[in-house]
Amino acid sequence: MTQFTAEEKNSVFILRLSGDLIGESNGAAITEKAGEAIQKGFRKCVVDISGLRYINSSGIGVLITLLTKFRNKSGELYLMKPSESVQKLLVITKLNAIFTIIQSEEEVK
Repeated sequence: MTQFTAEEKNSVFILRLSGDLIGESNGAAITEKAGEAIQKGFRKCVVDISGLRYINSSGIGVLITLLTKFRNKSGELYLMKPSESVQKLLVITKLNAIFTIIQSEEEVK
């Protein structure tokens, strides 16, 4: 089960995910929250994934959906502090070339 919190900070929408992102019912709630942020005018989103233990293909689908939503509005999505196992998965799937990976919120441009 994925736990998540959302906050708005300096015109950046921040989602903090923890647990396992396996695209269960929370995937829809997460993308819905991001959609609300986009409607409010947010164009930059940081997804703090430092608390994720595990992510599967459905979870990757959720992240790609978020990325697409923001890029379609000329925005950007940043993945922050992926764990070693999640980082390996991003490299294996070559998604590290698609996502902007950061270590702190200060790196958001």
